[in-house]
Amino acid sequence: MKISFHGAARTVTGSKHLISLNNGKKILMDCGMFQGMGKETDKLNRNFGFNPEEISYVILSHAHIDHSGLLPKLVAEGYKGKIYATPATIDVAKVLLQDSAFIQKQDITFLNKKRTLEGKPLLKPLYTEEDVFKTIDRFVPVHYHQALELEEGIIFELFDVGHIIGSATIYLTLTENSKITTIAFSGDVGRYGDPILHSPEAFPPADYIIIESTYGDRLHGPIESYTEELYKNIKETCLEKRGKLIIPAFSVGRTQELLYALNDLELDGRLPQVKYYLDSPLSTKVTDIVKKHPECFNRSMQKIMKLDSDPFDFEGLKYITDKRDSQALNVDHNPMVIISASGMAEAGRVKHHIANSIENWRNTILMIGYCEPQSLGARLKQLPSVINIFGNPYTVRADIKTIDSMSAHADYNDLCQYLSCQSPMDVKRIFIVHGEENVQIEFKKRLLKKGFKDIEIPERNQEFGI
Repeated sequence: MKISFHGAARTVTGSKHLISLNNGKKILMDCGMFQGMGKETDKLNRNFGFNPEEISYVILSHAHIDHSGLLPKLVAEGYKGKIYATPATIDVAKVLLQDSAFIQKQDITFLNKKRTLEGKPLLKPLYTEEDVFKTIDRFVPVHYHQALELEEGIIFELFDVGHIIGSATIYLTLTENSKITTIAFSGDVGRYGDPILHSPEAFPPADYIIIESTYGDRLHGPIESYTEELYKNIKETCLEKRGKLIIPAFSVGRTQELLYALNDLELDGRLPQVKYYLDSPLSTKVTDIVKKHPECFNRSMQKIMKLDSDPFDFEGLKYITDKRDSQALNVDHNPMVIISASGMAEAGRVKHHIANSIENWRNTILMIGYCEPQSLGARLKQLPSVINIFGNPYTVRADIKTIDSMSAHADYNDLCQYLSCQSPMDVKRIFIVHGEENVQIEFKKRLLKKGFKDIEIPERNQEFGI
């Protein structure tokens, strides 16, 4: 049996982990898209590192595009099997993948206009909306704790990992030549004490563990503190400076936490009386899906919903879907809060809002999630005096702020707590994925101190015998 790593290896995006059995069967865990990798992004996304026609099964940990985004390309290039995931993951993935295909179509049309003028060959998108529809037909819902035998010798089970709705630890039980091997893949680990979702569940003893490490070198602030930090930023920007607060937010997870926090402020009678906009058609769709999966909410959230049937809405919130309404926000000089995708500020409407707001000292750009090092969001976090957006230089006069406590990713304490259900002496090997290499090195040191013995930090396309 072998395992190879074809994405999220010494970087955060592009999650793809392939288990190859001696009988020729191959199990792919996640098929994610690389994001925010600069000029290398397209090249990385066009080369799987394996043959899609040879894959037997695909199991998806959760719906984020860096874990699901290349599934339609996998199907288009010959994968003929099913795709297994929780019902909530499937519902969200359907929307995200259609949005991804639409964005690619727009981007390619724009690029090809320039390439035609330059006499260069035309580009093709990674996949089309038709490929997405073919992929959606392959999804098979699997509930948490539902052990499913794919065939003799291949069983898997999903455990709630609390990252976003539907996110799961994938736990495989594989039998070869009467020998049983157990493998756990964390997907992305959520935080303990999340205000909306369940905390990460314990999972059975595993011989091999693949674990993410996005924030494996740091501690977040107290999870309950982000509502106060959000309130402080609204007050300072919108009430005191009379400016705009622009918040880049991932459509799944971060947007709903923001809406929940703002709703909480309203229930406490402390929500500042300014205009609030959710300017993202995708975020609007995803929020509706989240509301349809209360089974993913923790007990505290379930109690709140008995008093407040819609904890993601509040008086004064306006959903923006039409492009013209979005553009109108850029010429409206009234104080306001704009929540818009994408979370890394690398694409989408939020990039336009930033470009139109960054040169005004009254405004604030508030970053609340992880950003790939080459993304616009990461460059903003470096507090530059000048920054390029859409190829044009902008003088940075707006405040750039960060709330780390809002991250949906576990910090090193959370990750160690996640692994506390395992006996370090019984785990044969841990593979650290989904993190920048310097972070992974620090996380490895911490795990060694915890008693885990054999820890690898795989390179992209590296293969290991297990």
